[in-house]
Amino acid sequence: MKENKYFTIPQLAEILGLSRIAIYKKVKRGEIKAVKIGRNYAIPEARISEILGKNLSKRTKRIIEEAVRKTVKDYGEVLRMLGND
Repeated sequence: MKENKYFTIPQLAEILGLSRIAIYKKVKRGEIKAVKIGRNYAIPEARISEILGKNLSKRTKRIIEEAVRKTVKDYGEVLRMLGND
């Protein structure tokens, strides 16, 4: 049977170079998906690469693509002019 590895909020805070409070707030807002075990939160190892930005979720990719389309629509001519310099 495969054993799942989890990180605690303090461990993730150390990995990311953020405070424990900042990580806790991100978990509470749903920005970081975690499992609540008793009074503590555990972040699955599989989520770490997503948190670090190595793997983007489909939702995140869709948000980025939408933002790029909007930017090109709104500033396309300016971007073309900058590209020519």
